[in-house]
Amino acid sequence: MKVTASGAHLAPPGSTLRVLEPARHVLAFYDGRVPGVRLHGPEENWLDDGAYALGIASYAVIDGEDALVYDTHVSLTHARIIRRTLEERGARRIRVVLSHWHDDHVAGNDVFADCVIIANRETDALLRANRARLEAADPPIRPLVLPNVLFDERLSLKVGSVPVELIHMDIHSRDGTVALLPGGVLLAGDTLEDPITYVDEPDRLAIHLGGLKRLAALGATRILPNHSAPEIIAAGGYEPGLIEATRLYVEKLLRLTAEPALAGLDLRTFAAEAFATGAIAYFEPYETVHRRNVEAVLAAG
Repeated sequence: MKVTASGAHLAPPGSTLRVLEPARHVLAFYDGRVPGVRLHGPEENWLDDGAYALGIASYAVIDGEDALVYDTHVSLTHARIIRRTLEERGARRIRVVLSHWHDDHVAGNDVFADCVIIANRETDALLRANRARLEAADPPIRPLVLPNVLFDERLSLKVGSVPVELIHMDIHSRDGTVALLPGGVLLAGDTLEDPITYVDEPDRLAIHLGGLKRLAALGATRILPNHSAPEIIAAGGYEPGLIEATRLYVEKLLRLTAEPALAGLDLRTFAAEAFATGAIAYFEPYETVHRRNVEAVLAAG
């Protein structure tokens, strides 16, 4: 393990990946939230300073010889581990669904290039529009493998005997796809995070607030977000209160223009009502996310 100039350890990609089993037929491939460790390099980059610092999971639903991968993770190495793990557990038919177009969810697509890759039409359009940017990123996602099966609004699948409902949700990004499993288990992508959402479309925040109401109406009993605490994922996921905590935070962001004094508050103070729900826990790296959210919302007016 190398040591960078800042004193952080540079670990081989995939070396800190943990495989969790939060629900029957569900695996979580979790990496990150490892203090003092980076995977890609010492300079600021989307993998280390975004996904890995905040913690990220991709999921898979598996039943017998059938598996559905929910996001292909942050690197080809991570994706290979996912595929190998599923094949070692007996999977012979693997499909992929993309939760949305962002880099840390599609970086491993090439490992599944021979598989069905499902996305909603918005995700496909955004991947095509941002293809050059993603392929030139640091680290690059090259080649960016695009989805080959598209859907509108909803798509019902079966993974072995397990029914899976894919649902288009306009939260965080206009192209979100969540997966609802038996018993109310929800694979939430980036529609929800612990402790706070990452604002990617500040001009559409009010629309995303409406999306949260639609999400709550699905009646999920346990929620598995991509960016969240590994111990909670391992214990079966979050309770529905995570949606309410996210709603409270987004509503507070929408007050920023009229109440500029809110912009100077740290995360704990700004999101005090959300933390009071008990559904989320403070995690210091999200101070940077919160500061960026505030700046983005104010810039959007």
